[in-house]
This record gives sequence, structure tokens and C-alpha cells, in this order.
Amino acid sequence: MRGSQDRRPFRPPDWAPPPPHHHRDYRDRHYQNQHHQYQHQHQRYRPTQPFRPPPQLAVLLHRAGPDYSAPTATEVEALVAGLPSPPPASISVNSSGRVAARLVFRATPDAAAAARELWDLRLQGHHLLALELPDPALAAHASPLIASVFAAHASRLLESGLLAVSSARSAELAASIKDVKRRLGSRNRFRDFDKLILESKTLEAEKDLLDAKIAEYQVAMRSIRRAMLREAHDDEEGVDVFGAVQGAEVDFARVHKIMLRECRRLKEGLPIYAYRRRILNHIFTNQVMILIGETGSGKSTQLVQFLADSGLAVGGSIVCTQPRKIAAISLAHRVDEESNGCYGNNSVISYSTLLNSQGFGSKVVFTTDSCLLHHCMNDKGLDGISYIIVDEAHERSLNTDLLLAMIKNRLLDRLDLRLIIMSATADADRLAEYFYGCQTFHVKGRTFPVEIKYVPDISAEASFNTLPSISSAACTTASYVTDVVRMVSFIHKNEEEGAILAFLTSQLEVEWSCESFSDPNAVVLPMHGKLSHVEQSLVFKSYPGKRKIIFCTNIAETSLTIKDVKYVVDCGLAKEYRFIPSSGLNVLKVNWISQSSANQRAGRAGRTGAGKCYRLYSESDFGMMEVHQEPEIRKVHLGTAVLRILALGIGDVQNFEFVDAPDPEAINTAVNNLEQLGAIEYKYNQFELTDTGRHLVKLGIEPRLGKIMLDCFSSGLMKEGVVLAAVMANSSSIFCRVGTNEEKYKADRLKVPFCHPDGDLFTSLAVYKKWEEGDENKNAWCWQNSINAKTLRRCQETISELENCLKHELNIIIPSYWRWNPEQATLHDASLKRIILSSLRGNLAMFSGHEKFGYQVISADQPVQLHPSCSLFIYDNKPEWVVFAEILSIPNQYLVCVTAVDHDALCTVHPMPSIKQLEMNKLQRKVITGIGNKSLRRFCGKSGQNLHKIVSMLREACVDDRITVDIDFNANEVLLFAKQHDMEKVVCIVNDALEFEAKLLRNECDERRPGCSVLALFGSGAEIKHLELEKRYVTVEILHQNACDIDEKELICLVDDHVPGIANFYKFGNFQANSDEMKWGKFTFLKPESAEDAISKLNGVEFHGSLLKVVPVCSYKNPGLPFPAVRAKVSWPRKPSRGLALVTCASGEAEFVVKDCFALGVGGRYVNCEVSKRFEDRVFVTGVPFHVTEPELYDAFRSTTTRRILDIHLLRGSPTVGPSVSECEEALMREISIFMPNKNFPGQNFRVQVFDPEEKDSVMRATITFDGSLHREAATALEHLQGSVLPCCLPWQTIQCQHVFHSTVSCPTRIYNVISQAVGSLLESFRSQKGVSYSLEKNENGIFRVKLTANATKTIADMRRPLELLMEGKTINHPDLTLSAVQLLLSRDGLAHLRSVENETGTYIHYDRQTLNIKIYGHTDQVAAAEEKLVHALLQLHEKKPHEIRLRGRSLPPNLMKEVIKMFGADLEGLKKEVHGADLQLNTRRHVLYVRGSREDKQRVEEMISELITSRAHNSLGQLLSENSCPICFCELEDPFKLESCAHTFCKACLVDQCESAMKSQDGFPLCCLQNGCKKLLLLVDLRSLLPDKLDELFRASLNAFVASSAGLYRFCPTPDCMSIYQVAAEDAEGKPFVCGACHVEICTKCHFEYHPFISCEAYKEYKADPDSTLVEWRKGKENVKNCPSCGYTIEKTEGCNHVECRCGSHICWACLENFKSSEECYGHLRSVHLSY
Repeated sequence: MRGSQDRRPFRPPDWAPPPPHHHRDYRDRHYQNQHHQYQHQHQRYRPTQPFRPPPQLAVLLHRAGPDYSAPTATEVEALVAGLPSPPPASISVNSSGRVAARLVFRATPDAAAAARELWDLRLQGHHLLALELPDPALAAHASPLIASVFAAHASRLLESGLLAVSSARSAELAASIKDVKRRLGSRNRFRDFDKLILESKTLEAEKDLLDAKIAEYQVAMRSIRRAMLREAHDDEEGVDVFGAVQGAEVDFARVHKIMLRECRRLKEGLPIYAYRRRILNHIFTNQVMILIGETGSGKSTQLVQFLADSGLAVGGSIVCTQPRKIAAISLAHRVDEESNGCYGNNSVISYSTLLNSQGFGSKVVFTTDSCLLHHCMNDKGLDGISYIIVDEAHERSLNTDLLLAMIKNRLLDRLDLRLIIMSATADADRLAEYFYGCQTFHVKGRTFPVEIKYVPDISAEASFNTLPSISSAACTTASYVTDVVRMVSFIHKNEEEGAILAFLTSQLEVEWSCESFSDPNAVVLPMHGKLSHVEQSLVFKSYPGKRKIIFCTNIAETSLTIKDVKYVVDCGLAKEYRFIPSSGLNVLKVNWISQSSANQRAGRAGRTGAGKCYRLYSESDFGMMEVHQEPEIRKVHLGTAVLRILALGIGDVQNFEFVDAPDPEAINTAVNNLEQLGAIEYKYNQFELTDTGRHLVKLGIEPRLGKIMLDCFSSGLMKEGVVLAAVMANSSSIFCRVGTNEEKYKADRLKVPFCHPDGDLFTSLAVYKKWEEGDENKNAWCWQNSINAKTLRRCQETISELENCLKHELNIIIPSYWRWNPEQATLHDASLKRIILSSLRGNLAMFSGHEKFGYQVISADQPVQLHPSCSLFIYDNKPEWVVFAEILSIPNQYLVCVTAVDHDALCTVHPMPSIKQLEMNKLQRKVITGIGNKSLRRFCGKSGQNLHKIVSMLREACVDDRITVDIDFNANEVLLFAKQHDMEKVVCIVNDALEFEAKLLRNECDERRPGCSVLALFGSGAEIKHLELEKRYVTVEILHQNACDIDEKELICLVDDHVPGIANFYKFGNFQANSDEMKWGKFTFLKPESAEDAISKLNGVEFHGSLLKVVPVCSYKNPGLPFPAVRAKVSWPRKPSRGLALVTCASGEAEFVVKDCFALGVGGRYVNCEVSKRFEDRVFVTGVPFHVTEPELYDAFRSTTTRRILDIHLLRGSPTVGPSVSECEEALMREISIFMPNKNFPGQNFRVQVFDPEEKDSVMRATITFDGSLHREAATALEHLQGSVLPCCLPWQTIQCQHVFHSTVSCPTRIYNVISQAVGSLLESFRSQKGVSYSLEKNENGIFRVKLTANATKTIADMRRPLELLMEGKTINHPDLTLSAVQLLLSRDGLAHLRSVENETGTYIHYDRQTLNIKIYGHTDQVAAAEEKLVHALLQLHEKKPHEIRLRGRSLPPNLMKEVIKMFGADLEGLKKEVHGADLQLNTRRHVLYVRGSREDKQRVEEMISELITSRAHNSLGQLLSENSCPICFCELEDPFKLESCAHTFCKACLVDQCESAMKSQDGFPLCCLQNGCKKLLLLVDLRSLLPDKLDELFRASLNAFVASSAGLYRFCPTPDCMSIYQVAAEDAEGKPFVCGACHVEICTKCHFEYHPFISCEAYKEYKADPDSTLVEWRKGKENVKNCPSCGYTIEKTEGCNHVECRCGSHICWACLENFKSSEECYGHLRSVHLSY
């Protein structure tokens, strides 16, 4: 105000400084006048003349709203005091309130002058007070004066600085255009030429647009001046842009607001402003116009104002429709702000509800197309409406198309009605064709550029490598949602300031994204159609200091201008309903948007400035999109459309003039559905609305929902019907499930108490009832129960609207009480289900019998799953029949909003024969129990391959693709699903397959070799199934041309069909080629006869297009090595030497070698050397001794000459007939065994393999493999062999040992990765040793192999030992690690601990599932640390191992989980209070309660659950889990172990004790199940698990028991500790020799003594009993035979003297048998005693 020095006056943007004016002391003058009048009245009294007060002409000054606080009283007084006109007679100033001051004048000219001056000051910007002249005469007198002020002001505005700035900008553009054209005239490159052309066009377009805006501004000001001066309008100029200002009475405040708005229009420069007159003229001359305005042109906000300003719509309202409520509300608010004061109060308003749309009384009305269409039902003539603007017509919603069709019919009846169709990307040609070829007007958009960036793969772009990772485990949303969040995060961190608008497809995705994105410098807001108006308005606010980030659906695609949006993220997708006429189903699916929608989204970034649009798809994807959106009328159910068409009085729907006609089948389907609902009926050759149909039209909601409401009213459930209709439209968003995984799991638990056994609609109804009856703090209640409060408030608003509609339209009052109770099952449940079934009869589905196939939708004849959020999952049983609201496709199809229906009510919607026929196709269930876990796993096969094949076979045999076989490994059950008439066949086939696997496990055997020539098959029950002593083969090898492609199970079945008795099979990991065939693997049979049959029967059998080849495998050769190998090679001549040799020398040195080697002696003989006549570089040698070898001859030449000797080759003759390979092997073993520590069992220390020679070979070759730890003994044995001759060979066949030894160690890649550094360090240390080399290689199977080579066995052993320690790893043998603790490594937590220990220690941990052994690989320190951590983790995990209490099962109540949560709370607080030490977790998906804690805690929780079951009237169920006891110790199971053969469970320790007792006593074989009446054998798979380290000991005990129980048929080798066995000869058979392959002893198989050829067993026995009996018989009658007195040796003397020397060294006198020490003493005795010799 003028009176305030520190406050700047309000001024328009183009205003010049106001002229100065004078101040007056108004208050003093006013006081003096009043005082003078008072004195005069008291001094003079004239009773003859009545007193007449002077006329009071008031001028009121009003403050602007809404608070009416400015200006202050002081400022108002100062303003009035500064008026140059005569002062008022009186003045009253109010400090607050709308009336700021009241000026009273006595003279009309004074009051008019004051009014004129006040308006002049306002136009100059000194105040914003509004003037009111209550006196009509004063107003008439002042109006011309004020109008002249406005006219002068309009003239000044035509010369204002604002216009000068625009003109200057136009001049700059003209200069720029001139410069560009000058540059075009010069020489330019093609690329620059195109750029200049584009720049010239851009500048020209900008200048033309600016000039047009200037012209519009000038025309507008001239129009206002003309109106103020009452001048006539020139009709040639067309429509007067401010024709509404013309009139007898002028609202100057309105004119001032219009002038201010016009200045803003020129300054802001919306493109449509430049086209105003052309648009108005076009509208004036055409009844229908299509306005294509680019995004940002301002068409949605400006056109209605243009029409209102021009006065064209004087006779009625201007109605602008929007496809969405928020757009209508926000646009009305925006236009009301821009035109504030231009049209009067309530001139701009929005209608978004049906009741309000019954009448339009405002100048400008924004509403939805649905509301206007509903208005047409009541007012078919559209009275009171002059102009209809259909905005965003490109969306082609159902209501838009119906509205256009309806308006088209009205245009012929009302020529004064105008229609403008607006859009940015609509198909103008199609719309123009529909409206009789009407004109199309194009308006360019705002020139702010939008940069388009295509980012089809965020992770593949190098510039986006720093994007945060969104855990897929944390959500179940689609990948594009996480991509959008990641892109928003990238923009927020890397781009400049500006709001971000990110497009998604649904409300849930928007809310999840808002929850997932968190940044303190950002305000994250949702934007979708289900938000309230207040919540939606938050996106239009500014947040200083923070970036605004909006996640939205396609609701923000059109009509909305959100300030500061600079970045748009477009996923390119939208979720839309599509109706399938053939099935009659609504499918909600995510689809690609159209190009027009993509451009609309991009345009959101260029509304207020330059921006960027990130499209998360490729440019080629954009090119493949449809250009325009498909009309909604071709995609949705037409029930509502048909109803509204019939309500308009059009009976023939098929011939209705649609903009784009839908599929006739869709129309027929809609008509049929409406007939089923009772909404229409066929009369007089056309369809007509019934009373129900008319009610549905008045309600204006979907027919099915309306039908549900009306039927509920008929059943007395009035409150329930209204609520049911409201919650059905919002059922998908009632429950919240967002946040972290833990928060989502808690939300699932919180939902359980509300879940109703009859489905989702009943659940939603129960939630709303509870919410409505709750306390005042409903938001807190929703938060505590994870319920969406916004959705419930939206339901409440919908219910309120429906209740008002029912009250006004149908005169129905809805009571406030409920009759339905979700906690009690009453007849109302059946009534509601019957009503829902009647309305959704086309959406009927039957349970297929298996959860995999879900429900069979009857109309579509396809299986569809229930949505994961369905309430029915909370209950164990699935309803046989359900109805659903729609099908959601994202991309899998799900039934949404499912409700169970009673079987008895089906006859009301479907005939019973068809129902029975459908039920015949339902899958039935059959359970096969008592199957071992291993049998089940082999039945399934690797990755379920065998199971898939069995299922495929079943489906083919029964011609039913739904047949399913499920495996429950926890219960050891097989679940079969098939139709009733196929079940018997399915059970038979599956039982046969299971029996086959069980038979293979029963027959499974291990090959064991107690001796070199003995093979034992060790099988189930720890029995010896077969003992092979005759070296017959029991194993065959299978070869096939396509071995790698052979199906394992098919081949096993083929072999078993031809040859039963398979003991084992082994499939090779890598297939080695052998000519045209490859080895598949090998089969071991229980008997050698079966192996022979396999060769005879399977050879040549065609299998998979090729012939099988079966060859025997000799298991007695090349058995596996039980020790680390060090290999040495030896050889000896096979062909005798001819005494000739060829010596290869260096070139030109042969003669010198001959000279140097003259008279060379080799092997004790001289050899002759001469130069070869055929080869110049060779020396021919003759006279070489036959026993001399090449190395010896080489050494002789090397020691004689200094010339280079390259090679020496002995010429040999034909091979001699020598010993066989086996004889050579045996001879070598005898030679070497004397140097080994265990001479009786050489096979334990070394192995010998002599190779069969080829005919061309001149030497025999052999490989000796030593135990690496016996390197000294090996070196001694090789030194002994060097140069020696085997006893079975000829003297010239001397042995040569190659003094280069090899050894190999290998390990898989996983192991090598953790020991690579240690291995590398070891190998590097080997480099310094002489004669040592190594190589490291990786084969095709990923195995790393280190090959060591050295010149001594000790060196090889020393090199090998540390490598073995690294590669063998360390086996964990901790006493506290029980079987159950070790098996935790198979769990998710155990595996996580294992991986964590590996990462922390840098080791690799291998868990063998067969032997249950744990090995750790790595450096020694790392292994120790890993062992400590892993054992600690496993023990802790075992202590905390959750005990599973199943809340779902055949013997449990179906609602047990719900009862548990209701009883103990969603977080199980009730259980936790009772059992303090227990950690409880409820899995709602699996219906399992996990209990962690002590055994007592777990037992207590079980008891409480059992008590709950009992208290809920399920007394017959008894205990929840029966207490199992061990049949051996009769105690509670501890570390339970389930046997494979019978599935009986024992304590593992008890079974181990049973096995160890049998080992100690060597009795109790075979090992059987000790359950009463079972007696099934313990299978080999169980024995491996029970005794992983004692299986060899068990085998030896079993072998002893087998021999002991053979009734003398078998005996062990008599050598101590030798396990070789031989078969005893029959009583009537001759004894045969048994040569032990281990200790080489020879035994007679009949008498069991040393083998005695040529002597009978009886004679040998006598000899063994009395070895001297034959000697006594022989010496009878012979006096020349006596015994040595010293040693007793029998001596026979035939001749000579009486002195005899015994072999013991005694000297005997033959005459008296006296013993002497020497011969001299004996001869002295003979001389002295016997006097003779």
C-alpha cells in the first residue's frame, strides 16, 4: 500500500511506476466538519422545517479472500487519504473482515470521482481492494468514468514493456533467421546444410508462434478497450475474443482479472494462445471440430476459458469430460485458479459422482465421461449444455465411445449444440469420418525438447553399472518393476534437479516401488486411481530442498501437468482388462502400450521445461507397438454398454452406430449375460429393459455388482449387499503385503484370522465389518492388521455414494445393522453364496483334483490357478466348485476374487447332467505308502527324469495329460492323480516301477576280493550273496554307438527283462570311443551264469537305432589300487640276438668311430666294427655276444670314443616260445615279494602287470606299481631285478629297469581352486631337485592332474606325499556330530553355513551323501579353522534345528492354522509366554509351525497345539503327533534312522550296535529289521550309512560267518591273516591244488595239507601223523643203517672206515656210536679201543 514504506505495491508484470499524488489529513478535516455541524445545530432551532439528512452515497472497499487480512486498517486509511478527489463525508475502516472500509459521500460526483481514482490506483497496482457501489444511481454515474480508466489502461498495455519484450524477441528471431539464410547461401557440407535447414524451420516456427501471440494480445486489449468505450465490433474480424465482457452492466473487477490473465498468457506463452481466434472462428462455423493439440499446448485448460470469454456459450454450460476423476478435479482446480474472478463465483466446478451429474448449473463444468453419459440417461436432450468438449479422446474408453455416439444423435436435433473432440494423439481421420467428415484443427505443442533414451537392458549398459541391486527375493514383482526402481535411483543420483515420474502398471507395483525406494533427499509419492483426492493432490505440491519422485499408473499419462517433472521413466507396459467373447471371461493382462501412449508419457517431461524420457525397451520395440490404442469397447465386457444403449431407447444393439463396432460375438455374449441377470428381455422383436435393468442403469455400476445388491435386498441382506458390491470392486487391495520378507510374512499371518472358508468376497466382507465396528482410531487398527486403510475408506465412500443413489433413485434406505456374522455359519452364508453364484454364473470353475492344475474354468475349458493371495489357501481343503470375478494374467493366469459355492446350488445355473459329466473328468487321488526314501529317489531319477517319463507313459496310456504322480519324501508316499476309470491302470504301472526299484536295491551288492583269486558279492543283510572261486566273470560291459544318448532306466529295464538278477550297475562318466562304439557302463550280476546269459542274449540286440555289444569284464585283473602308486617300467628281450648291431653316429663321424673302437671288447669278446655300406652315418658291428643288451653295448661305445653316438640297434632273430604273461607276472611277484615287508601278501604292497606283446615287439614290457610309502623296498627290488633273469626265462633274457619313475595325483576343479596356491608352491619347490619334472593339466572333465617324474622312488614318494595330503583333504571325525547333525548340511541353513565357512576360510567342504562323510580341502591352517567353525555351526544348528508341527493333514481340522493364530496371536505371543525358551515361526504357505529350542520346549508346544485341537471338538484326533519309540531300546527315538526296506524307524545308535554285535560274534547274519513281524533285510544302502568306516570289518565278519555256515564246503587259506578261500573237494573226488594268489601257498583241497602230487591223501595224512614210519619200515634188517647220537639223523653206511661224519658236524664211531668233536679224536678212539679203522 502507499502508506507503507517497507511494502512493495502489487503491480502487473508490464506496469510502469505510478504517478505521484498528494496526501491529506483526512481525519482532522472530518473531525472539524462534524464539530462545526454540532455547534450549528444547537445554536439554531427551526421547528417549522423538518430535518432532512444529507444524501449518503457509499463506496465500499472489499478485501480479497480467503482470510481477509490484507491490507491492514492503516494501509487502507493511507490509501483513502491520498485520493485527489474531495474527501468523503465519513469513513469507517475495519481492521479485519471482508469489508475493509466504507466511504460515505454526499455528492454523486465526489463519490464517482473517488471510485474512478480508486480503480485507477488498483490498475496501477497500488492495491487489490474491490470496489462496490451499492447505490444504482451512483453506479450508473461512475460507470463511464471507470470505463474510461480501463480503456486508457488497455491502451497503455498495448505499449507496455511486456509487449516490448515480446516484440524484441521477435526481432531477435528475425535476425537469427536472416543469419541462417545467409549461411545457407554459402557453401556447406551436406550434414551442415541439413542442420541449417532444420534450424531455419525451427526459428521460423518460433517467430510465427510469437507473432501470433502478440497479435492475439493486441486484439484482446483492443477488444477490452472497445467494450469499455461501447464501440461496435467489426464482424469481419470474426468472433470477439471477449464478447462476454459486452453488456449493459460491466463487472470491472472481472475485467481487471481478465486483463491480468491476458498479460500472463502473453508472458507464459502456451502454444494454443496463438490459435485462439482461429479456433473460436472454427468452432463458431462448425458444429463438430476435432482439435489435435500436441502435449503441452494447453488445450485442456485454455479452450474452456476461450469459449467462456468469447460469450459463445451464453445459452448454456461448457462441459469438458475427462476419462478419469482426478483429471477432472485437477483441471477444474487449475482453471479456477487461472480464471479466478473472471467469471464469478462457482463458475468453474467439477462433478465426479452420479448424483451431482443430474444437473449442470455452472459456466464451466469438468466431469468424467461416465458422469456425462449418466446425465444423458436422465436428460436425453442435453438441455442447459451448449458446448461439449471430449478431452483425451485417444484413450477411446468405453464411456467415451458411447458418449460420442449419443452426442452424434443429439447434434441433429440441436443445431446450437457444439462438440469439440480433443486429444494429442487420437486417430483424427477415424473420428472425422465418424462425424460426417468434420474438420480437424491442429495445434502445435510447447517447444520444450524431450530427449528420448532407450535402455532395454539396464544391467547390460556400462553407464548403469553402479545401479543398486533390488533383491528379487524381497518381492514377487515382475522384473520390469525392479528395473524402474533402479532407473529412478540412477536418475536421482546422477541427474540434475527435477521431479521424476515413473510409469508402472498397477496399484500394487506403485506401492511396492514406494516402499522399496528410500532416500532422505527425496519425497516418494504414489499416484493411482484408487487414491483419495487429498492423497492425489500431494503430487502437485512443491517440496523445497528435496526431489519429488512419483510412481504412477497410466492415470498420469494424460491431462495432468505436474510441475517440476523433468524426467520420465517409461516401462512401456500397461495393465488392461480384455474380455474373451469365446469364453466369456475377463482377463487382466500386462500388455505393451501404443506409440501414442508412449509419446504421451514422454510429453510429461516437457510440460514446463526441457526433460528426458528413459524408455526401458528398445527402439525396435517402440516401432513394433501399435500406433493408436485399441478402443476399449473392443476389449471389455459390453454389459454396461448394452444397458446404457437400451436405456437410450435403442433396441437394436447390433445396429447401434458405434465409433468402432465391437465384435458381434461380444455383443451377443453381453446380451446373454444380461438376460441371465434378468436385466433385459426380448419383446416385440427387440430387447427391452426390465425393472431390474432400469434399476441397474440408475445405479450406474457394473451389472453384476448391481445384481448382487438387488438380490441381497430381496433376501433381507441390505447392508451386506451394498458392502459386498463396494468391496468386490476393491478386493485386490484390501490387504497390504509390502516391505521386507519378514514384514510380508507377518502380513500373511495377520491376514489369516480374517480369512473365511467361503473365499475372498466373504473375507473382504469380514474385514470391512470389523473395520466399521472398530474403535475411532481406524488407521491404527489397519496398520496393526496390515490392512489398507485407504482401500477401506474408498469402500466407505463408494458405499456412501451407493446409499445416496439408492435413496434418491430407487427410494431404498439401507439400514446400518448387519445380519451376517462371519464367526458363525448360518443360513445367510448359503444365501450370499447363492446370490454370488447367480451373478457370476459365467465364471464357474471346478477343482481339477490337483493343485498343479488348479480349477477348471467351465466356460473356457482351461485350468487356471488360484491367485496366491486367495483366502482359500489358509484352509487345507479346496472347495469343489467356485466362482471368480476375473482372470489375472501376469503372465501366468490366476483366478481373482474367488468364492466357494455349494454343490446343491449349481442346479440353479447349470443342468445336473452337465455337472455330473464335468465331475467325471475330475482327478481322483490315491496314496501309496511304505516306500523307502532311496527307492523314491531312484524312482524319480536324477532331476526327476525317470518320474517325468513314467508320467508321460501314463498320460499316453490313459490319453490324459493331467495324470500326475507326486512324491512326498517326508512321509515316504507316492500320490497318484487320475480319473476314476484310469486309476487302476495307473496304480498297477506305478507299483511295478516301484517294485522294480525296490528289487534293484534288494539285489544290490558290492564286489569284494578277500583274495587275489576270490570274488565275493556282499549284499543286503550283510550277506555273501555269491562267492566266485573259479575266476568266472560276473560283470559285463555294455558298448553302444550312441552311449552318451542312451536312457539309463530304459537300458536297465532291457537288461533285467532279458537277464534277471542285476546286482549292480555303473555308468561311465565320460564315454571313451572304441572304434565305432562307446562304452556306456557295466552290469554286475548275482551269478556268473547270468553274466554269460547277458552276453549271449544281449549281444546284437537293437537299442535306440544301434546294436548293443556286451563283453565280459575280468575283475581279477587290474583291481583297484589300495595305495598311492609309484610306477616303474621293466623289459627283457623277447627275440634272441644275432650278434649283429647297427650304431647310428653323427654325420661324417662313422669312420672315426670305427678307428676309435678297433679291438673293442664287449661281454668278454672282441667285436668287429666297420662302416656300413648302405648308410654312411652308421657302423656295422659283428661278433656281439648273445647276452649283451643295447644299454651295455651303448656304454661300451661311449667309454671308448668321444664321437656322438645317436642310437644302437641290435639285430634280433625270431621270437622264442617263452613263458606266458601270467607266468611272467607270477615270477616277477616272487622276485619282488622277498623285499616287501609283508611277504605273504604281496598284493597289498605292489602290483605287476605284464603286457601282451605284439608280433613286431622285440622285448617284453611290464609295469610294476609300488606303494609309494615303500620307496626304499621298491628301490632295492629294482636293483635286484636289474640284469637278472627270471627263472622261467632263458639266460639271454636279462631284465632292464628304466630308472625313470612316474606318479600321478589328481583332484576336481573345486578342490584345486582352494589348494592351487599351495600346489603351486610345492611344484615350485620341486624345480631345485635334479632329475625331477612335473606337469599340470586339466582334462575335459574338469579334473586337474599333476604328473610327477623322477629318477628314484624315494624322490617320487617325497614329492607325492604333500600333494596327497592337500588333495585328499581332512575327514571330520568329531564325536558330537551325529547323523541328524551331519544331515543338516542338506538343509538351506546348513548349506548357507557351509558356504559361509568356505568363504571365510578359503576352503572347499565336500559332503558325501552316500557315506555321510565331510571332507575339508585347503591349507592346513585354513582346514583347521574351517573344521572348528563348521562343527560349531552344525552343533548350534542342530540345537536350534526347528521341530516341524504340521497344521495341515488328513487327520487335522482344515482351519487349524487359523485357530492357532486366533488363539495365540499372529506373532504367537501366547505360545511364547507359555514356552519362554522356544523360538517360534509360522509358515502360512506350508501350514507348518517351526519350533526351535530344547526338547521339553518342543514337546510343550506340541501339547498346547493338541489341547487346542481337542478344545475345538476334535477329540477323536488324539495327540497331534504320536510318540514313536525305538523297537530295540524301547526309548524315545534319538537320532532316528529309517530303514529303506520297510520304512521302520530306529535309533541310529541301536542299529549300529546291532551291526557291531554281529561283527564281534560273527553271528546274527543276515541282519534283519527287529520290528515285530518284519524280518526284512537291512539293505546295502542302509549299511553304508550306518557303518561308513566299518563296512570292511562287517564284510570280513560276514565272510567268516558264511564260511562257518557252509558245512565244510569252503575253507580259508591256512596262512594266518590270509582271507583267500577255496572250495573243499568232494569226498569221492580227487584233491586238487589250490594256489593262493595272496600268499602263494599250495594247498590240497581235499586233505587241506600241502599239495602232495603222486601221493594219496591218506598216505600223506599218515606221513603227516608220523613222518618216520616209512623210514623204520625201510631200515628193517639193515645193519648198515644207524642214527646219529647227536641229532638222530639216519645214516646209511655202505663202505669205508668206521669214522662217519654227520651233517650236523658230529664225528661218530660207527662201531660204538660214540660222538667226537673232530676226526682226529675219532680216529684216536678207533686205534686205542677197537684197534682198527
